[in-house]
Amino acid sequence: MAQLWGGRFTKQIDELAWNFNASVSFDKRLLDQDIEGSIAHVTMLAKQEIITREEKESIISGLHSIKKDVEDGTLQITGEYEDVHSFIEANLISRIGDAGKKMHTGRSRNDQVALDMRLYTRQQVKETADCLYDMLQTLSAIMKDNLHTYMPGFTHLQKAQPVTLAHHFGAYFEMFKRDSLRMHDIYERMNYCPLGAGALAGTTYPLDREYTAQLLAFTGPTLNSMDSVSDRDYLIEYLAALSTVMMHLSRFSEEVIIWNSNEYRFVEIDDAYSTGSSIMPQKKNPDIAELVRGKTGRVYGDLMSLLTTMKGIPLAYDKDMQEDKEAAFDAIDTVQHCLTLFTDMIRTMKFNREIMEKSAMRGFTNATDAADYLVVKGVPFRDAHGIIGRIVLHCIEKGCSIDELSISELRQFAPQFEEDVYDAISLKTCVEKRLTVGAPGSAAMDKVIRMNEAFLKDFWTRK
Repeated sequence: MAQLWGGRFTKQIDELAWNFNASVSFDKRLLDQDIEGSIAHVTMLAKQEIITREEKESIISGLHSIKKDVEDGTLQITGEYEDVHSFIEANLISRIGDAGKKMHTGRSRNDQVALDMRLYTRQQVKETADCLYDMLQTLSAIMKDNLHTYMPGFTHLQKAQPVTLAHHFGAYFEMFKRDSLRMHDIYERMNYCPLGAGALAGTTYPLDREYTAQLLAFTGPTLNSMDSVSDRDYLIEYLAALSTVMMHLSRFSEEVIIWNSNEYRFVEIDDAYSTGSSIMPQKKNPDIAELVRGKTGRVYGDLMSLLTTMKGIPLAYDKDMQEDKEAAFDAIDTVQHCLTLFTDMIRTMKFNREIMEKSAMRGFTNATDAADYLVVKGVPFRDAHGIIGRIVLHCIEKGCSIDELSISELRQFAPQFEEDVYDAISLKTCVEKRLTVGAPGSAAMDKVIRMNEAFLKDFWTRK
């Protein structure tokens, strides 16, 4: 058992207790961050003349060799180590001798793991933003190609008013745009360096925390050593943002699943993102969308796990906080995989434009516009609403749409109807005359698409 403590103990820890306490099985994921942080730490120690330049170079060389050997498989991270920190330190000492024992000078595992997790999370925030960028690019391309793809808009899952596919997907663009902005906010707020906080009360060594923060590309050092080692707010924020991403993906999945059904046939999912049935040869199932929808609860659970872990912990560090990692790792992996797969699925999805348009026509989505037509002709809106309601009932009984009624049939309900009504209630007119900001008309949508493209162009500098 390789451990970083034991001087005041008279016997070995119980094996079951050791396994229960150890975290190397999952925190080995932080190897790169632990080495990066250690290199910055010893560079600062040498600058402050706490260790010699030769010792610094020896430590850094040893750390690089450990990383290389782990990457090429010649060195394994095994369960004999308590955590990734003890694995690195034990192997460093065995390679370079006593100089390796100086690496931990002025540092505690508390600020060490706080740094590792912050470095790892910072990188994952960037990678999640990359996934969101790909999603936004895909949505933007679909929007540009479907400015005139008419379809029903829904409320209560019932056909309401005509929109376009561009407008419908534009709603998801807004959702994922907000998600990407949350990544930017989290990054900015979390980008402060806890290294040098020690166990909880700093250290008597003359550390240069500003220099270490600079080496690691942080905005600056954290300002309270107790908070530095016990803060997981940034991780809770990140998991909350990831939960929101999954909520958006789940809503989107639900619509894709419905649209892919035999009853709707709005879309056809590519074979690469569908599965079949072991017994029913006709089946083509939207399993990727269903799994994304299902995994949403998993990410919610990870967030609740971390919130529950943190809710009763007194200052400063407590072992409970070791429980942050598995939940965070699971949420991060799940969301990034879901974003990647879902983006590829909608990028390759076929849209049945003719079926969408017919669905809008048959769903009386132009009823509001028919009422507005009568209002323009001088009929009070409440009266017009009632007239169109009776016309809709008549059409349901007859099995047709409003625009399939003859002018003589329409005049049985209101004499104000004239031949121009057919143009007034066409899907194209219903959509195109909606020109206010955020509406589905192509002129309004074209402005939004240009704004979206500007957002994507500045995405990397913003992030």
